[in-house]
Amino acid sequence: MILAYLAMLWFGNPSNKLIVIGVTGTNGKSTTVRLISDVLERTGHQVGALSTIEIKLPGQTKLNNLKMTMPGRFYIQKFLKNLVNKGGRYAVIETSSQGIQQYRHLGINYDVAVFTNLTPEHIESHGSFAKYQKAKSKLFSHLTKRKKKKINGEIINKKIIVNFDDKQANFFLQFPADQKITYGLNSGADIYAQKISLTPEQTEFYLADTFFSSKLIGKYNLYNLLATIATTKALDIDTEVIKHAIFNPKQIPGRLEFIVNDKGFEVLIDYAPEPESMRQLYETLKLFDKKRIIHVLGSAGGGRDKSRRPILGQIAIQNADIIIITNEDPYDEDPQTIIDQVAKGAKDYLKKLSAQETLKNSDHGPELPRIYKILDREQAIKKALALAEQEDLILITGKGCEQAICITDGKKIPWDDRAVVKNLLKDTNK
Repeated sequence: MILAYLAMLWFGNPSNKLIVIGVTGTNGKSTTVRLISDVLERTGHQVGALSTIEIKLPGQTKLNNLKMTMPGRFYIQKFLKNLVNKGGRYAVIETSSQGIQQYRHLGINYDVAVFTNLTPEHIESHGSFAKYQKAKSKLFSHLTKRKKKKINGEIINKKIIVNFDDKQANFFLQFPADQKITYGLNSGADIYAQKISLTPEQTEFYLADTFFSSKLIGKYNLYNLLATIATTKALDIDTEVIKHAIFNPKQIPGRLEFIVNDKGFEVLIDYAPEPESMRQLYETLKLFDKKRIIHVLGSAGGGRDKSRRPILGQIAIQNADIIIITNEDPYDEDPQTIIDQVAKGAKDYLKKLSAQETLKNSDHGPELPRIYKILDREQAIKKALALAEQEDLILITGKGCEQAICITDGKKIPWDDRAVVKNLLKDTNK
């Protein structure tokens, strides 16, 4: 706790010179951070953003290779100081429950707190869902503990933005703020989507009489878009600016990212490390016309929720034709044990089905096994590419654009699922 304030003082309390938006929740945080920062950049102001995906300062964006959503207190304060030095007006910070547990938020004077959703995650590290919820809520209780700022003569009010459709919405709305705005698909929300159209190409909807369209797809991205619109409208950003910014955003690294190839099948990389995000991903994949899905997945070690491992296996086998279970981020755990736990969930599910339901016959050959266990992640991806046929979809989840595999004794192996896929595809062309 002391370190957070010490770092703040060391760098001259930089967040007091910025309008700071904190985004928290279980899913959608990184995408929402990116979208909010994209909209704010359209206003002509200098913007900084810090998320699981990337670290962005004016004229400088790099992937977050720290394996931390919220870096250390001195790192964050230095980041904010650099943003001030570059003439920054806005900082958008993904604020994780684990970062809050380590008091990394305390040195930051937030102006807007955004809540995306809350599903069971990090339960083992927090102790219970209630404690996980409480950790998230500390961003909102912290919001008004710091004084309002005056920037260029303008008083910056404290605001809360909440997903009204989430079961925990009222809990997060109880915290004090000058303004509270809700969003969702429910007509009780302040900002709610109507006349929704979800296709493989785009997402369309109306807010009252105003039409919005975005190349981002899927229901979960609709919520990310609504969170972005609610937040930026709360900051008095012009609606036309918002519409243009969200229409065709740049590819968000490792989030629903297709790897272009000429093989006749699709390769899709997404983060989706926990059950709810994987369910939402598969719901989005229903929009696509594909013959089979081949899913490469794993689960993290190092104190991440062990209980989710068999659930991930079950969700994968329920939705994919073939699953290949592999290494992800074992930390100090035995990676084969993690793989076996994921596989158990898939196998237990298959045991409940008849033989006719558990094995699918290929039109051009013998039956294929539905579950593979391959320890080496590159070999697992290579296997998926070898199995893929015309009009198949290869889905690779768990890491997104992460830049390392974390192994024992704090060591990291440089890694990028996207680069591995591209290299393997290149090798098959030789």
